[in-house]
This record gives sequence, structure tokens and C-alpha cells, in this order.
Amino acid sequence: MSQVPKKLSRRNFVKESTLLTGGVLLAPSILSSAPLFKSEKKLKLAIVGCGGRGSGAGSQALQADENVELVAMADLFKDRLDKAYKNLSDAFDSNKINVSEANKFVGFGSYKKAIDEADVVILATPPGFRPQHFEYAIQQGKHVFMEKPVATDVAGIKKVLAAAKLAKENNLSVVVGLQRRYQQNYLEAFKRIQKGDIGKIISGQVYWNGGGVWVRPRQENWTEMEYQMRNWYYFNWICGDHILEQHVHNIDVANWFIGEYPTQAQGMGGREVRKGIDHGQIFDHHFVEFEYPGGAVISSQCRHQRDCMKRVSETFQGTEGTSNTSGRNIALLKSYSGKDLYTHDGKGNKNPYQEEHDQLFNAIRKDKPINNAEYGAKSTMAAIIGRMATYTGELVTWDAAMNSSHLLVPDENTLTWETIPPVVPDLEGAYPIPVPGVTKLI
Repeated sequence: MSQVPKKLSRRNFVKESTLLTGGVLLAPSILSSAPLFKSEKKLKLAIVGCGGRGSGAGSQALQADENVELVAMADLFKDRLDKAYKNLSDAFDSNKINVSEANKFVGFGSYKKAIDEADVVILATPPGFRPQHFEYAIQQGKHVFMEKPVATDVAGIKKVLAAAKLAKENNLSVVVGLQRRYQQNYLEAFKRIQKGDIGKIISGQVYWNGGGVWVRPRQENWTEMEYQMRNWYYFNWICGDHILEQHVHNIDVANWFIGEYPTQAQGMGGREVRKGIDHGQIFDHHFVEFEYPGGAVISSQCRHQRDCMKRVSETFQGTEGTSNTSGRNIALLKSYSGKDLYTHDGKGNKNPYQEEHDQLFNAIRKDKPINNAEYGAKSTMAAIIGRMATYTGELVTWDAAMNSSHLLVPDENTLTWETIPPVVPDLEGAYPIPVPGVTKLI
């Protein structure tokens, strides 16, 4: 759903970045301008999680700095690692790709070996494992780019916040893939809202309504653990539901523009059209009302239902006017008298996915650390309390959730392909589905 060219999108890098003839990846020199930062010191890069996101983020990291080289890769699956390695090797010169066979690590726990080899780490596995990977990377003194969301449970949020503090103490840079904070139209709208152009934000609506994502059919030779790992999007302990996995972008914009995080959430959701056994346990729609300390109320919609209205954007009402933004480089601020206060004209637009990495490597080179981990964790937490509200049908407060022992994800180092996952199907193959009014999470 990103609005950058598909050939640069992390989600679409592997699938979309080949030429239709010959299957040759477009050269990096075609995809972007020359690297911005030069240094004689070679920075070593590792990718943990070699799907489309990891491959795309790896491509952008390699383009961000002249003297960065990929030296290690890790994934649960050898086929995904091999595919990512081939795509990146085809796209970049050999001085950028220096991954020996010994530095291709596969399986649970392989992340440690890849992280140990690098100066800068890309964390792009399914988000349930992100807190453990982030904690280890920071403990080892690595700079980090990590995808959003940064956790799927409250225990993970606490781990990320603790590691974020350690990163700050050790002058490590951390960028989180909430790329709207690096996108020109959002930056311009934020600047004007901070100046007071639309007054104080009192309400808003944020949306991620689309048709949904892939499903991977179960294979006879897969264990239950492999099936869930291959279809991670449909299991809450690994994915967190689409209110986290996608809609966190829009929730984060609300938090950013308001300058606060919600104190409570209430809402509703369920499974109307996406409810087969191949859809695991997540909902296909959520509606949440978030209340903020300053009195603002934000209505949040996310939906995975085909052939319905699609919308991915944010609208806010202030005391003096309104703001509209979207990932399609739209920003429009208006007064209630109808006067246009600001319209984004597209000038100065940069690829926000690339900009994340450019700024990360600039911070590393100039020894001026940046750290997105705290807001990444808190916006993820906002999405978690929204999910808790839709699953339970109850009012969920931030404080009660943070003080809970909410834990979904086991220690990755204890897992094998034969391990029984935290959720399993019944005799008919159906997984346990949250039921509002019955399910209790706190």
C-alpha cells in the first residue's frame, strides 16, 4: 500500500523489482541518486528476516551509503534467504554484497549469529519476534533499522522500551519503519499544525481500509509451527492482527500530530467475510475510538474486505480548521471559513522509504544518533489497546494494559519446528477466535 514506486517498496521489492524480460533486477543507479555519505570506514550490514520487507530495506540501506556492505543474512527459511540473496546480488556490485555461505544463517535463533557479524542491522521478521531481536542487537552495540509494528504484546512493548533506553545511553541510532514521519507532505502538515494553523486538534479519523493480503496453502510436509510461520499474518502471537501490522501507520500519525498517546480505547470488530480456517484467528475489521489526555477523540477504522471502499488516510479537526493527509503525498489544511491554509505541491518529495535509511546512515556517520524506538513502541502499544478493545468489547485503558502480564510470544530460543505453537486448531482445523463479551485479555 505504499505510494513510493513499487520497485523501491520494501513490501514489493522481491515481487515487483524485476524487469519483465530476463528477470534482471534494475540497477541501483537507475533506482536512486548516488549515495549521500562517504567514508573510508566500511559499515557491515546484516538482514534478519529475508522476505520482501527485509530485501527491500536491505536494498535501500545499500543505496544510502557508499561504504556499506551486506555481510550476513538470517531467516527461518532457506528458500527465502536464497531468494533474497539472489535478488540483491543481481541488483548490486560485488563490493556491496559480501555474504559468504558461512554467514547465511537459517532457523530459530539464527538472528544472533547474523547480528554478531554486523555494525548495522535490519530487523524485518514477523513482528512477534521483534522485541527479542531488538534487545539482542542493542545489547551487542548495533545500530538498527526495524520494521513496524515493534511488538505484538505488552511484554514485548516493555522489552522494546527498555532496549530503546539502552540504545540512547550508548549513542546508538534506531530507525523504525513508520515512514510517514520521513515523508514530505506529513512533515509539512505537522509543522503547520505545530504552528497552530488549525488550532488544537479535538477530533480525527484515521483509516486503513483495503482488500487484505496473501494466504499460503498448507503443505502436507509442514509441521503446525511451519504452517504458522509461513502464514504468520493470520496469527496474533506472530502478527498482532492488521490493526497493528498496517493500521499502526495511521494511528502513529494521530499520536504524532496530537503530541500525545491515548489514555483509553473502546471499539468493535469481527470476521464478516474473511473467516475460513486458512484465515487463522485475526479479525477482518476493527473500529476503535481512542481518547487522548488533552480531550481529543480519534476514530480509527481498518478493514480487510474485498470489493469495498478503500481508504488509507488521516483527517483531523482542530479548533480553527482541518487537516487531510495520505500516503499519496496529499496534505491539505483548510480553515472553517473555507480558506486553503496549505496544499502540498509535491515539491521536494523524496522516497520516504529511502529517506529513512539515508537519515540512519547520516546519523551514524556524523555520530549524531537518532532514536525512533520509543515512539515506535508507544504507537504499537496504542494499536494493541485498540485490538484489546475490539477483541473484548470492553473499555481498555493504557495504564491497565501496561500494568498487565499480557504475553503472547514464547522465547524464540526455545522454539523448534516440532514445538507446539501458542495456538493450535481444533479437530475441524479452526483456530480460537476472540469473542467480544467473552474474551478477556487483562
